[in-house]
Amino acid sequence: MRQFTIALLSVLLLTGYASSAQTDAKTSKIKVLLITGDDATPAHNWKEMANATQEVLTESGKFEVKVSEEMTPLDSADALKEYDLIFLTRFNRTGTLSDPGKENLLAFVRGGKGFAVSHLASASFKEWDEFKKLCGRNWIMGTSGHGARSPFKVKIVNPTHPITQGLTDFEADDELYAKLQGDTPINVLLEADSDWSKKTEPLAFTLNYGQGRVFHEAFGHDGKAIKNPAVAKLIVQGCAWAAGKAK
Repeated sequence: MRQFTIALLSVLLLTGYASSAQTDAKTSKIKVLLITGDDATPAHNWKEMANATQEVLTESGKFEVKVSEEMTPLDSADALKEYDLIFLTRFNRTGTLSDPGKENLLAFVRGGKGFAVSHLASASFKEWDEFKKLCGRNWIMGTSGHGARSPFKVKIVNPTHPITQGLTDFEADDELYAKLQGDTPINVLLEADSDWSKKTEPLAFTLNYGQGRVFHEAFGHDGKAIKNPAVAKLIVQGCAWAAGKAK
């Protein structure tokens, strides 16, 4: 009877430990609000882009991702408190954020949280000057552009940054965004030579906004581009850095 009791207690302790470990692992994950949705741009399959981004993050084991196809979660400052990072993959072509949504997004980042933006999402809210500062660089219709989607060589500019750890120059198969606009100081991490602009273009960079961190990457025309192993690693490490969780 004594041996049975000891065995039972051991099982209960191990079960409790495993449950506690699972809970700790879940709560320690970086919580991301991924904002996507129909941007009315036929060139982009936004669901494919959102799904690929979510998969890249969750499969790393570091993130817990909540996907929203609407901008409305930004209307509640209290709801945003549970997140470490807001990741905007949506080009919001029509309409804009509510005034509370704009202030909540800025306050979220200024207060020490993270913001990530990818591909055409930087073209959103063209009337909102502070959003342009938040992104560092922006796609401006009629000025920014790219050549045909094709493979191109990406060069690592800052190999010592936490976001670029383990990355070397690689080939991307994507749209090479060029002539992004803005004069906010940025820390360029990756760049490529554009045949369209005839210039070297920044394709991933960071900046500080208040006490928060911004990670901007111009990759992501579709799921294939996002799941390029080097781009996927860049996204994972960039989001971790922006959330203040980089190792």
